[in-house]
Amino acid sequence: MRLLPSFVALALALLASADSFLSPYRVHERRGHIPAGWSYDRKHDNEAAIPLRFALKQSNIDAIGDYLTEVSHPESATYGKHWTAGEVFRKFSPSTESIGAVLSWLEENGFDSSRAKLTRNRGWIEVQATVEEAERLLQTEYHVYSHETGHEHVACDSYHLPEHVQSHVDFVTPTVHFDAKISKRSTSDSPEGIARSVGQPGQGTYPKTTGEVQSLLNQLEDCDQQITPICLRALYGLVYEPLAADKNSYGIVEYTPQAYLQTDLDMFQSTFSPDLVGVAPNMVSIDGGYAQTEYTGFEYNGESDLDLEYAMNLVTAAQPITLYQAGDMVEGASFNNFLDAIDGTYCTFEGGDDPTQDAIYPDPYGGGYEGPEDCGTAKPTNVISTSYSYNEADLTPFYTARQCSEYAKLGLMGVTVLYSSGDYGVAGNGGYCLTSNGTYSLNGTIFNPSFPGTCPYITSVGATQVNPNSTVLEPEGACEQVIYSGGGFSNYFAMPDYQKTAVDYYLTNYYPQYPPDIWNASGTSRGFPDIAANGANYVVAIDGTFELVYGTSCSSPVSGAILTMVNDARLAVGKSPIGFINPTIYSPSFAGVFNDITMGGNQGCGTAGYTAVPGWDPVTGLGTPNFPKLLAKWLLLP
Repeated sequence: MRLLPSFVALALALLASADSFLSPYRVHERRGHIPAGWSYDRKHDNEAAIPLRFALKQSNIDAIGDYLTEVSHPESATYGKHWTAGEVFRKFSPSTESIGAVLSWLEENGFDSSRAKLTRNRGWIEVQATVEEAERLLQTEYHVYSHETGHEHVACDSYHLPEHVQSHVDFVTPTVHFDAKISKRSTSDSPEGIARSVGQPGQGTYPKTTGEVQSLLNQLEDCDQQITPICLRALYGLVYEPLAADKNSYGIVEYTPQAYLQTDLDMFQSTFSPDLVGVAPNMVSIDGGYAQTEYTGFEYNGESDLDLEYAMNLVTAAQPITLYQAGDMVEGASFNNFLDAIDGTYCTFEGGDDPTQDAIYPDPYGGGYEGPEDCGTAKPTNVISTSYSYNEADLTPFYTARQCSEYAKLGLMGVTVLYSSGDYGVAGNGGYCLTSNGTYSLNGTIFNPSFPGTCPYITSVGATQVNPNSTVLEPEGACEQVIYSGGGFSNYFAMPDYQKTAVDYYLTNYYPQYPPDIWNASGTSRGFPDIAANGANYVVAIDGTFELVYGTSCSSPVSGAILTMVNDARLAVGKSPIGFINPTIYSPSFAGVFNDITMGGNQGCGTAGYTAVPGWDPVTGLGTPNFPKLLAKWLLLP
């Protein structure tokens, strides 16, 4: 007979070391429900081995927002004076005190130096334990859960740490986290045996299509029906030839099996920019990533073709594009795997990976990439655009906070990080909303924000449209064709200071008339997106045909191209790249440099969602970029 959890917890508490009575145990993380698709299978075997990993708290991390503001706010005396990787490393290293506190506690509980080891660069403490020992140490109970795909996962409902240890540990794995690589739904043409990573068809955010273009239109008067590069240049005033391409860089991130086809790039550019025919992006392979051609079709080529065709076209042939291709065909990759590659301190020092969320290399299951995990092997570009996202609720607050801090560190080093805000309005990926018990449902009523869009240290990009029967000379509206611009308020992250005036104005003048139990109505949480760009009716060459494509997947690479050209102008006159842009674009000195969007909304979760209004709003942010105004303002800054 299985013991009730309350009796198990009592028994485990009695077995805890005497020190726990001096420093009482507290719940460190708790999971409110079993994610969709999973079910309880059995209690885990007491004698089974379980490799525990303790993520050590970083020094000075609570002040990272202040440090970032110092180099990112236009009124700061140190604006643009970005940090080196070494300065970032030294500032945020876990303290000797944290390392000592955790190791001492482990030794008191029977884990000496032969079983509890500090990783080479001091970010994790790894412990070899049995399930029985881990349960005693963490005052928990481990179970085996089965997924509807047959995959098994070891987890607990919650775990505890002594009060004097809690302040030194971010989180412990494996514990409450579930495998984010398993898809919530499958597709009939998915490659067999591939773990579901962020790049998998049906997983996360990906563009939508209404099918093949029957008759190609490439005149400004047709931009309400088909978006081509000339439409975007007209909408946002992007008339610029690069002057400092040798100093500048722009990166697009893709996750295998998403991949571009060179024949598609050539088909697109032969129509819209012949001097780019035959030009390929500079690929940086991360953890075995490559431009696979085994699987083709919109679900495999749509995202990457879209991103690269428009990014390359808008920055012109003079500016090379870097393609970060992450993950092999077996394990795939997560955002953290990408972060590992562009910042070695993340994987080898801070230990940001969580094996339950991130791909592990060399591939432990065989058949995949067998080389070492890429760690600090890729140089970050000045601007990085990513068109993928999770639901914030997919991940724990500690996990998202640790990753969000890494984006702040990239900002400290002068990198602009863009993420698409999502395509389902106030709903999460696939149109799923939250229910009162925290589970997902297509019939849920609680708004479901995206991540990393809610991270205050990235720039979240929503979507607009040229309204039907309108021209590029008229104001755009929020995207309401096929997709709805992702936006709302975080349930994890507090409102950053740079955003407070803009969001307070919105909440004071346009307060959403929804019950406070379906959205974060606290008035103190991070609002997103920050900006927007067109996301409807894009003409994209995919598998040899032109298709119409929709999504914030369009908006992010276009915004990145525009910001890359701003960087070019600054670098050409000896100034620094713009880095983390949010404190600048929300500042009074940049008022009016974005095209304000005041039409449309982002419906979802059985509601009309939020509405685009004058000023910032949780549909289109501050609005769409006006390149001439942005360029003039940024050239005035040091």
